[in-house]
Amino acid sequence: MAGALLDSGDGGDDYAPLAEINVTPLVDVMLVLLIIFMVAAPLMMVGVPVDLPKTSAAKIGQPQKPVILTVDKAGTWSIENGQVLTPETAPAALQAAHQANPDAMVYVRGDRDVPYGKVMEAMGVVGQAGFTKVSLIAQGAAPQPAAAAGAPAATGAGAAPTAP
Repeated sequence: MAGALLDSGDGGDDYAPLAEINVTPLVDVMLVLLIIFMVAAPLMMVGVPVDLPKTSAAKIGQPQKPVILTVDKAGTWSIENGQVLTPETAPAALQAAHQANPDAMVYVRGDRDVPYGKVMEAMGVVGQAGFTKVSLIAQGAAPQPAAAAGAPAATGAGAAPTAP
């Protein structure tokens, strides 16, 4: 029979089982296992010694700094060194940047209020300069706060759409 029987103290035969589990041995075993795994884990990370062959392949270079073309609210173009460009002077400046670093990535930043056509015009000039890696930069949206607990979610015909 599992558990110890206790006498109620009144001299009767009504014994009740002891319903407590002794967790001390469990804790002792868990602490010993924790120590064993803490000692053994670094030993399992040891690799197999290998004599690697030599190669004549070129080393991979460091990532190169991108060219950043900014279109501000007024529609003025500028590159990262602060040089202001016009649609007429931009091709020459971008071609010079392309000749200096043909594999460079170009990031185009456009202000929120700039018409789409102005940003596309800037991207067209970047493409004409010879760059093949062009990306647009946008600011990430802030996470939407969760609805308050107990408050009903706004759904249905009267709900206003939310921006992602």
